Amino acid sequence: MSDYFDTLQKFLKEEMTMAHVYQPVMIRELLMRSGSASVTQIAQAILDRDPTQIEYFSEIVKNMVGRVLTKNRSITERHGDQYQLIGSTELTETERQSLIAICDQKITAFEAKRGSTIWERRRRGHRPISGSVRYQVLSRA
Repeated sequence: MSDYFDTLQKFLKEEMTMAHVYQPVMIRELLMRSGSASVTQIAQAILDRDPTQIEYFSEIVKNMVGRVLTKNRSITERHGDQYQLIGSTELTETERQSLIAICDQKITAFEAKRGSTIWERRRRGHRPISGSVRYQVLSRA
């Protein structure tokens, strides 16, 4: 097995902290697509877990999970609208499938733990507050 497989497997099994299913879904999608996927493709993979708007998850990919996996963890890199799983070309097909299975396990376990409540916030019409509105509120406070 490659060193990269060991590193990514350790991250998935031991180091990844999850507030949602976003990280294993993104890594899984990158693995399923030979290491590269667009923001929209990753967002669609997240959307497949919940019937909400694709635009919301595109922002999640770019501003949250993509930032964590790219800047904080150096697991991915971004080139325009595309994310690349760093080191994905070093993985064998067996290693790739093993990592996908780990992502599936992480997602299933998280969904089992949290149930349908992980998506409830979006069903109520919740929309992110824009930066300008947030700035105005904070300025007045």
